[in-house]
Amino acid sequence: MPANLSARLCSLALSLFLIAFALPALAGPFEDAVAKFANDDYSDTDEAIGVVASSGNPLAFPIISALQDGRLMADLDSKKAYVTGADGKSIDAATGQAVASVPDSASAVRLNNRLRRSVDAALGSLTLQSPDVGTRLQAAQSVFKSHEETALEAVDGALAKETNKSVKAALGDARAAILLFKPDATEVEKLEAVATLKGRGDQEALALLTGMGDQPASVTKAAASAIGSIQSSLAIWSMVQNAWYGLSLGSVLLLAAIGLAITFGVMGVINMAHGEMVMIGAYTTFVVQEVIRTSYPGLFDYSLLIAVPLAFLVAGAIGVLIERSIIRFLYGRPLETLLATWGLSLVLQQAVRTMFGPTNREVGNPSWMSGAFELGQITITYNRLWILVFTLAVFAILLAMLRYTALGLEMRAVTQNRRMAASMGIATSRVDALTFGLGSGIAGIAGVALSQIDNVSPNLGQSYIIDSFMVVVFGGVGNLWGTLVGAFTLGIANKFLEPVAGAVLGKIAILVLIILFIQKRPRGLFALKGRAVEA
Repeated sequence: MPANLSARLCSLALSLFLIAFALPALAGPFEDAVAKFANDDYSDTDEAIGVVASSGNPLAFPIISALQDGRLMADLDSKKAYVTGADGKSIDAATGQAVASVPDSASAVRLNNRLRRSVDAALGSLTLQSPDVGTRLQAAQSVFKSHEETALEAVDGALAKETNKSVKAALGDARAAILLFKPDATEVEKLEAVATLKGRGDQEALALLTGMGDQPASVTKAAASAIGSIQSSLAIWSMVQNAWYGLSLGSVLLLAAIGLAITFGVMGVINMAHGEMVMIGAYTTFVVQEVIRTSYPGLFDYSLLIAVPLAFLVAGAIGVLIERSIIRFLYGRPLETLLATWGLSLVLQQAVRTMFGPTNREVGNPSWMSGAFELGQITITYNRLWILVFTLAVFAILLAMLRYTALGLEMRAVTQNRRMAASMGIATSRVDALTFGLGSGIAGIAGVALSQIDNVSPNLGQSYIIDSFMVVVFGGVGNLWGTLVGAFTLGIANKFLEPVAGAVLGKIAILVLIILFIQKRPRGLFALKGRAVEA
């Protein structure tokens, strides 16, 4: 019995020893690092981030992600950290065990700008080995932006295994960014890093090269050469970007002016209500999308395809009604026509305000018109690209209609010599009504496109009516090719003048240049030919 009692006492003593000394020793570097989050010290937090990120522990990513999102809670009293999830559940950051609740004394671990960069670099390192290509690419870009020295080992490891060309290039850029700022990197490594960043050639590379601080003379010289090269390249890309913006603006102007070119060219009517036809097309799009949202949500991506013919029919029908009820009584009296259509524009605006209210209406972008992509160093948005394509398609269809249909033949005949066309049996009054309806319908589908890039409001058309007249007069009244060239010329000129003179002065300069041009060529760039025109 004494022997058994002695053995039990030895076992109890050994257990107490293990509890008091051995178990804390099992905590290890990971657990010690997690405990440092509870010290409320930026230096300790920075050290903990590095240790946790390089530990290989499966809890590393949830902990660093929670730290970035403000979901890592630390209790200063117990020196414990907790990860809280979006679902309200929490775990012990050191063990991963679920906890009933986080202590009331716990608070979110604080971050400053330095620590945020460390967190970005740590997350980048943790996701560099992801099986998903997009995740690896995003991780490499994150490391490039943070260029934290602690991520170099992870970048080198990932670079050795990477097979995707884009990700490999991004990893090379990230490695160059790290080496450029690494104090103990060799001169050769820094020169290679400068060459890599020069090849990247974007604003981010330029920012890194200009902010790298004191470096060896050879590195400074190479960096200065790279900075000059990147700045020259970016200046060229800036011009290309402005040219794209000009084409984009030109497509909008062409779409708004092309219907006016037909009306003004064939009928000689100064239609100040043309902008309201654009506005009616935009509101037709809004109504179509509202019906689809409430009744057929699955068709939303097809809403614009449905709206285009409806906007053409609605605006065209209103145009025919206007011509039959007002315009046909005012032919040959341009001043009265101008005043009548201006008054009509006010009536249409007020009618829309009464029906839909004075505030802007939301018109959504289908998925295929959302987002953007990079082409070199320029950004191209899908909605602007599709509007350009749509405008050129409308222009091509209109040209084909004028050339290969009976109505087009009659319109061209009336344009060149109205009296001769009437003597040949062409019903000029019917042509006038259909022409006005066609021009108004095209303005309506212009409103469909403009609803994707501008506010849909009762004043939408007023933003484009003056520019539309400038395009038509500059290109040549009644000439569609002149309208095309005039729209893109004015659009590009406007975008190149804006950075120099500002938006308002740029428009004034364009107006002055057009006035001077019209003094030399009163009929515009492409004057129509015909007996009536020459008379």
